[in-house]
Amino acid sequence: MNWLIIGALLPSMVVCWAAGWAVRRWAPSLGLVDRPGRRKVHLTPMPTGGGLAIWLGIVAPLTVGQIILWIVVAGTGSTAWLPSLVASHLAGLAAQSGKLWSLLAGGTVLMVLGLVDDRRGLDWRARIAVQTVVAVVMVLLGWRVSLFLDVPWLTFILSVLWIVGLINSFNMLDNMDGLSAGVAVIAGAMLAAVMLTVPDPQTNQPQLFVGGFLLVVVGSLLGFLGHNYLPARLFMGDAGSYLIGYLLAMATLSATFAGDNLPPYAILAPLCVLAVPLYDTTTVVLIRLRAGRSPFEGDRNHFSHRLVELGMSKTQAVLTIYLATATCGLGALLLHQVDGTGACVVLLMVVCVLLLVGILETTARRKAARRGAFKQKPRPRKSR
Repeated sequence: MNWLIIGALLPSMVVCWAAGWAVRRWAPSLGLVDRPGRRKVHLTPMPTGGGLAIWLGIVAPLTVGQIILWIVVAGTGSTAWLPSLVASHLAGLAAQSGKLWSLLAGGTVLMVLGLVDDRRGLDWRARIAVQTVVAVVMVLLGWRVSLFLDVPWLTFILSVLWIVGLINSFNMLDNMDGLSAGVAVIAGAMLAAVMLTVPDPQTNQPQLFVGGFLLVVVGSLLGFLGHNYLPARLFMGDAGSYLIGYLLAMATLSATFAGDNLPPYAILAPLCVLAVPLYDTTTVVLIRLRAGRSPFEGDRNHFSHRLVELGMSKTQAVLTIYLATATCGLGALLLHQVDGTGACVVLLMVVCVLLLVGILETTARRKAARRGAFKQKPRPRKSR
């Protein structure tokens, strides 16, 4: 298992890290530059389009792996050098390769959409339309949430909303150095751990296809963080945030979290792992709607910005969100091992973490509002 993890993580990490240097060099000449603005926290122009490096870090190793798989399955190559766990599942991996490249095709469309948005700026309606089309196609091809419901139209709608929702969640989360990529690393690693430790109910074997794929994604994101962690030298841009949100959504739809030998509430594992991005999206949309603005209008009301309002530095805010993501995600590792009472405890723990954060944020915002009102209140003149 250790060799499998290293073999999935290391190549994608190296490829993305190397590709990041190329993107940093050529992005300005391609017009891929994120300039400072009212709703942004960086103060100098920054090369963007790092999503292209993330995409290459995922696609290049998987392409090499696909070629090796064809050679081995065709009987022209030896399997002696492969880890025994992988060698015993070659037929299954070959059968799943078509799904893999269909999934990556959808991701490529979204990555290109993000590059165009990074370069020229697109209306939110056009972005949502393309994201929805990609999501609908993927669901029609078989990626769908079950929730143990025999209501095809409902699971269809929920699956499309899940994909589009996560795409935009990670896009909204991409507002501070290392934030979106770091949260995706934690979420991807947690989901991969679940896939490699929770057997598929039908085969009673680790879910190598989804687990290995998530490790490749995590490796690429780790390589990108070499350029993006505080202080950032490269932004992922919409190309990266669309891609990673989509890939994590598709991974959760590809995985089996519950079934014959697993409790039904284990299907809530993705909600635990992705609780923080979903919390950020929900609260930001509510704040914007309450202010009478479009939920797609950018601002500085994100989770990370609100933590900075509490008095944290940007680094402390990012690390706090990492910790909150890991705390909520750890519950996903337990859902398949506990009974109904234990599952309720895990879910209540996640809710309590988010409520605690919400209470602290609300208190800080009220104090800031009172301070602002006090400063604006005119002082009475002294009588002479």
